[in-house]
Amino acid sequence: MSLLLYRFYWGSFSYEGMNNVKKITLVLGVIGADVHAVGNKILDYVFTQAGFNVVNLGVMVSQKEFVEAAVEAAADVIAVSSLYGHGEIDCKGLRQKCDEAGLAGIKLYAGGNLVVGKQDFAEVEKRFLEMGFDRVYPPGTDPQLSVEHIKHDVHHQNL
Repeated sequence: MSLLLYRFYWGSFSYEGMNNVKKITLVLGVIGADVHAVGNKILDYVFTQAGFNVVNLGVMVSQKEFVEAAVEAAADVIAVSSLYGHGEIDCKGLRQKCDEAGLAGIKLYAGGNLVVGKQDFAEVEKRFLEMGFDRVYPPGTDPQLSVEHIKHDVHHQNL
């Protein structure tokens, strides 16, 4: 019988199908030529404490490296951060590269100082959503919000 049962474990989130439990796997990194490592370390800690399997690629990560790591890890989520203001440029085409690599269902999240200058975040978010991202976060967002979104989004994707 191919009935799948899914269960939330809010302390350490995973989903269950038949008798095997799979932790959410997340590929994390700072995209492009950005070398801002502190936020990346904080996100790694928060996501690990939430029970996720985190593959942290560090800083100065190319789209190709994100996609290759996601394929290798069978990731559920790619989380891209950027603080140097060029995240929008660096993220263009990432959804297409994921689709071409067989990652059509992967969740894409972006956060940080994604654009140069002061721009209305609603407009920035709209552009990222149009590029195929599932969630977009402005600078200063509490990382727990992204944890809640990941748990929700991956659970609903796997129902």
